Formats: sequence, structure tokens, C-alpha cells
Amino acid sequence: MTVAHRAVALLRVLLVVLFGILVVFQTMSLPGQFRFMAQEEPDLAYLRWPATAVSVFWVLCVQVVIVCTWKLLTLVRKDRIFSPASLAWVDAIVWAVAAAWVVLVGVFLYVGFNADDPGLPLLLFLVVVGVTVLGLLLVVLRALLRQATTLRADMEAVI
Repeated sequence: MTVAHRAVALLRVLLVVLFGILVVFQTMSLPGQFRFMAQEEPDLAYLRWPATAVSVFWVLCVQVVIVCTWKLLTLVRKDRIFSPASLAWVDAIVWAVAAAWVVLVGVFLYVGFNADDPGLPLLLFLVVVGVTVLGLLLVVLRALLRQATTLRADMEAVI
């Protein structure tokens, strides 16, 4: 077994573990946390359901990325990563990151306009910049994958 096959196998195990943990967060931890917040701070209770919905949505976006990564790993194992099928999975990852970014910017703006302490808006700004960099990096990597797919198809046509 090559190093790449071992890495793919280990990554799959970790993706399953991560997905399971995210399901627990999505169904138990996040709703419970915001219910507790509403009980402890009644003046912020109106944020319970919006915060729960946004948090669960972000977890869902990460789950989409995990599923797409799993499918891409299958293509790697079958030596079909440089095929048009891989572009669809990469597109889904890009769209999931874009959707999470849009909601994150909305949260950043809401918190920024309503905050009386600069700490949380600055932290959210840092996260917005980080997700922006990640999204743009994915777009560049997608373009590289498209070029490699085209080159591989051209090479197969020549051979």
C-alpha cells in the first residue's frame, strides 16, 4: 500500500469521525447552548433561534464539504481525479464556502452595527477575511484542476 493510499484511508476515517461530531453539534450541542443562553440572559433571548439557525447552517456547509471531499477521495483512489466529474464536487465545495461566507458577512454586519465592544466585531472580521482567503484559494485550485483535466484529456487524445 502506498503512502497516498494510507493517507486517503486515514483521511476517510477522520472525515467520518468529524461528520459524526458535527451531527452531534448540529442536533444537540448548538440548540442546547442557545437555549441555555436564552435562559441565562433573557435580554438576548430573541437571538436564540436566529443564532441556532445560523450555526446549524454553518455546520451543514462543513458537512457538504466533507461529503464532497469523500467523493474526491474516491476519484483519487480510482485515478480519475483529473476528470470532469471532479469539477462538480469542487464546485459544490466552492458554493458551500460561498454560502457560509455570505451568512458570515451578514452576521459580521449585524454584530458590527450593534456591538458596544470592538472585540467580537474584530474577531468576526478576522474570520471573514480567513474565509474569503479560503474561498479565493479554492477558486484558484479549481482553475488549476480544470487546466490539469484539460491537459490530461489532450494527452490521452495524443496517446
